Amino acid sequence: MTRAALSGSQFPNANLWKILPLTLLLCLNITLPALAQEKEKLWRTLSVSGRGVETIPTTLAQVSLGVEIQGKTAQEVQQEAARRSSAVVAFLKSQNVEKLQTTGIQLNPVYSYTNNVQRITGYAANNTVSFRIPTEKAGTLLDNAVKAGATQINGISFVANDEAIAAAQKQALKEATQDAQQQADAVFSALGFKSKEVVSIQVNNASAPPPPMFLRAEAAKVADASTPVVGGEQQVEASVTLQISY
Repeated sequence: MTRAALSGSQFPNANLWKILPLTLLLCLNITLPALAQEKEKLWRTLSVSGRGVETIPTTLAQVSLGVEIQGKTAQEVQQEAARRSSAVVAFLKSQNVEKLQTTGIQLNPVYSYTNNVQRITGYAANNTVSFRIPTEKAGTLLDNAVKAGATQINGISFVANDEAIAAAQKQALKEATQDAQQQADAVFSALGFKSKEVVSIQVNNASAPPPPMFLRAEAAKVADASTPVVGGEQQVEASVTLQISY
């Protein structure tokens, strides 16, 4: 009885050792081709980068202007700069400008040099703000801002509105993708290969580069003249990289 029980308990284990190698072999036969296909897909790929550019008209003027005051004491120049800056900001708010913000507040000593000796002769305060205004209104607004107390027009640049830039970015991405695909098709055609599928997509860039700032100075001297302001165009760029198997 003991031998029978022992023999019976060992029989399944014996069969198991016979079946296990067959099972492993089947698994290897299924797995290895799949791995080989994945490696082939990774090895036989072409990477191409496409570029898209959209040009759109600018409709807004980005302006930076300020108030600069010089005097004998720090207190008097700071108070006068604050008074004039408040008047300028109040005027700009009344004109419903967009994105109005303070961009700088400075108070610095003014030095003179006599016989290689440096001494403080006064102080200069400078407060600056930036804002956006429709381009067609910018000239008149700048003239009136100078009348309100601004003494510096530090710069002006021209940009499209946010909605136009967003739409241009989408179109530029589409063009960049098509450009990359056309490049890949040309390469495959030259080499006699056929593309299979896109295995990777990378958006490298989709932005509107900052427009150049055009500098102007001595605003107080041109306040009596009408300031012409003419906008231009803005480019929105995109770059896309495709990895295509063949």
